[in-house]
Amino acid sequence: MSKKQVYIYKSFERFWHWMQAILIFFLAFTGFEIHDTYTFFGYRDAVRYHNVAAYMLIALIVFAIFWHLTTGEYKQYIPTFKNIRAQLDYYIFGIFRNAPHPTKKTVLSKLNPLQKFTYFGLKILVIPVSVTSGLLYMFYRYPSKQGVEAINIESLEFIAIFHTIAAILLVIFIVTHLYLITTGESVTSNLRAMLTGFEELEDANNSTENIAEKNLSTKNLE
Repeated sequence: MSKKQVYIYKSFERFWHWMQAILIFFLAFTGFEIHDTYTFFGYRDAVRYHNVAAYMLIALIVFAIFWHLTTGEYKQYIPTFKNIRAQLDYYIFGIFRNAPHPTKKTVLSKLNPLQKFTYFGLKILVIPVSVTSGLLYMFYRYPSKQGVEAINIESLEFIAIFHTIAAILLVIFIVTHLYLITTGESVTSNLRAMLTGFEELEDANNSTENIAEKNLSTKNLE
């Protein structure tokens, strides 16, 4: 099967991917310092930097939602059960015996079934919970011209728990993601694709099926 370089990841997609990764890493780093896991910036500065990074992530999310809706790229994340069992088998067993990948990546279908479910869960559950709980935590008490305003919440305990759980899930996702990017054609092929936008995909025009169809069409014409 011949392959060719295909421009699969657009410039904004790559910018969004890397900026989101950097911000999530920074938020996790400052967040765990706020939880007194270690000391680097100091508590006061860690809180300030964490809040600034949170606002930047929210702005990035708004732009990303607009881009996905206007370009139709949101369709990439609609989950499907097709081939999901084969995909699970590949990651658990097949990948260690050099089995062929059960799904083929194309410009219109960049994610395999398991990735679709994972990213869908992140976008509609984990990230919204993280952002919402973070904002509630941030504005539980805040100064105004009339004094100190308060959101009508009895305790921050449950908000903090949900925010921490969402943060831990994001860290687990990132660690898993870092491993899975090494499972491409080569250790660095997936990473290189997200840097350049180009990925080496199977040339559908030269596939066995298409060649057979062309030969059949030629015989019918004769």
